Amino acid sequence: MASGPDHQKALLANLSRSLIEHEKIRTTQAKARAVQPLAEKLITLAREGSLHSRRQALEVIPDKAVVHKLFSELGPRYKERPGGYTRIVKLGPRQGDAAPMVVLELV
Repeated sequence: MASGPDHQKALLANLSRSLIEHEKIRTTQAKARAVQPLAEKLITLAREGSLHSRRQALEVIPDKAVVHKLFSELGPRYKERPGGYTRIVKLGPRQGDAAPMVVLELV
């Protein structure tokens, strides 16, 4: 399996897209810790609400519907919150390979 920087960037973008769309995702602990800073940054951009920040979010997540939800729902929701928009809740090991599983959710 080829995994380079492009693959990692795509993985993080897809995980953050799913987190914004569903507001909760179940993934491995390593992936959750990797995507958490990106998701926090996107929500901070949504709090600003400017056209420039919307275009910056569209560079990471090219799905207009998800970016619209980010800016119309999540940005105003966290307007007064100074940071820490996500939480990681441990679930236990995965059945097949015993990888530590977590739920990454919006607070």
